[in-house]
Amino acid sequence: MKKAFWNLCKVSPVVLAAAFFAANSAVAAEVNEQVTNVAQLSEAQDSNDIGQVTSVSQFSDVQPTDWAFQALQSLVERYGCIAGYPNSTYRGNRALTRYEFAAGLNSCLDRVNELIATATADLVTKQDLATLQRLQEEFSAELATLRGRVDGLEARTAELEANQFSTTTKLVGEAIFNVSDVFGGDRAVAAGNSNQNLNSNTTFSDRVRLNLYSSFTGKDQLQIRLNANNTISNAGVSGTNMTRLGFDGDNGNSVVIDKINYAFNFSNALRVKVDASGGELYENVNTFNPDFASSGKGAISRFGRFSPIYRQGQGGAGVTVTLNPGGPISLSGAYLARTANNPTLNNGLLEGDNAIFGQLSFQPTKAFNIGLTYARTYQTSNVNNTVNNNLFQGTGSVFANNPFGNNTATESNNYGVEATFQFSPKLAISGWGGYTTADARSGANAGADADIWYWAGALALRDFGGEGNVLGVIFGQPPRVTGGSIKNVATNVNLDDSTSYHLEGLYKFKVSDNIQVTPGLLVIFNPEHNDANDTEYVGTLRTTFTF
Repeated sequence: MKKAFWNLCKVSPVVLAAAFFAANSAVAAEVNEQVTNVAQLSEAQDSNDIGQVTSVSQFSDVQPTDWAFQALQSLVERYGCIAGYPNSTYRGNRALTRYEFAAGLNSCLDRVNELIATATADLVTKQDLATLQRLQEEFSAELATLRGRVDGLEARTAELEANQFSTTTKLVGEAIFNVSDVFGGDRAVAAGNSNQNLNSNTTFSDRVRLNLYSSFTGKDQLQIRLNANNTISNAGVSGTNMTRLGFDGDNGNSVVIDKINYAFNFSNALRVKVDASGGELYENVNTFNPDFASSGKGAISRFGRFSPIYRQGQGGAGVTVTLNPGGPISLSGAYLARTANNPTLNNGLLEGDNAIFGQLSFQPTKAFNIGLTYARTYQTSNVNNTVNNNLFQGTGSVFANNPFGNNTATESNNYGVEATFQFSPKLAISGWGGYTTADARSGANAGADADIWYWAGALALRDFGGEGNVLGVIFGQPPRVTGGSIKNVATNVNLDDSTSYHLEGLYKFKVSDNIQVTPGLLVIFNPEHNDANDTEYVGTLRTTFTF
């Protein structure tokens, strides 16, 4: 560094401090220019915005004992040429490059010119003007380069504005390629002994989702999702929903809009989400199973993703409200109706299948979270022109999902407790338990009731074998009818007579930021809660692309 720079340190600490300030300002401004025209990046902008201050005491990290305190104070009082970050810090100890220093110098020159033009030149000493002149000569090359960078950045910004997808919307996609197969002896049956071999072929299937996320205020979000898939449920081969994959579904790879919702902040403590179509409780509230909840990057099985209590009202329309006053406690409430768009008898927003949901979450630390959950559901048994109730949306035994038979209106009260505990950033356990009481309100079994239990635990080893990889194990009991008057009916006495166990192992391997490969094995002991059934296995190799 040439002599002029060291003279600056001795002669004019005011100008030196100004350069340190403006260097921060220039870098932040450059970041802002790059992100202001891209939707959903307001958070990056907020962290770099710099605001003018009127007193050096406004900086939480600047003390009167600091060596540059007087210089910073003088900049405020004499020049008004200083600013800080939104969190009331100045960050005066950070390193800076010659380009950053040149940017700071340029900013101070502009401020001095403003003072001179407004007849306040007496605030600028002759000594400072001489120093600034020498600095301008010293950094003339850097200043020229900086101007060139700014011109180039302006050109790039203009190009982004002209060619961007939307000023309010971004497109996020996910594609799953999956190879899987079911193995075992005989096909599972609900009671007695099976007499049919489990004949399954290896399948290759896919699921593609395109999400359009729009924001109009920076604190709201409109989601429209397009979906196409051809992953047929393997329950038809295995004889039980317990072998289902977490991402199955088949619409012949026809592109459909399967989800529309809008979320916004009613206040700083209140978040509201309105689902017009495809509402899912597990997407609206905390499920306390962060490593395995995602269908594309979580557990390979349907049951292993989260507690079945979050499947109540699945696919409905309604509203979810979350109250979080800023402490460790938050409260969520929701109402979803699965036939809200159907105006016929026993359908619509209030008369058809519906779920009323509430959850109290206690999160004293990031390492420990616990939730208490309740859901009351009513099913009329005629959703989508079918006649089957489905209390847990295809998790658990057939008897647990439809204990009272077809053409039976059913009410249920569901109680759950869920928890997550992180021993360290790389080791986490989670689990859930649930109890359901179901009552038949119509049909041949009107007045009958059923008691249903389920539970599971999961272990996640993060960064196992490499950064971003996760080794996971999930073990539990899918929903099972354990009691109630329905068990005393002659045709039901042998149903859910023993206990099924779900064991799942998977390894999420991060190939890149956009590609994940997950081999996994699912083992179901005593399928359909029938110990006469053979153990069944599901091998899966899932590859997930995100873009």
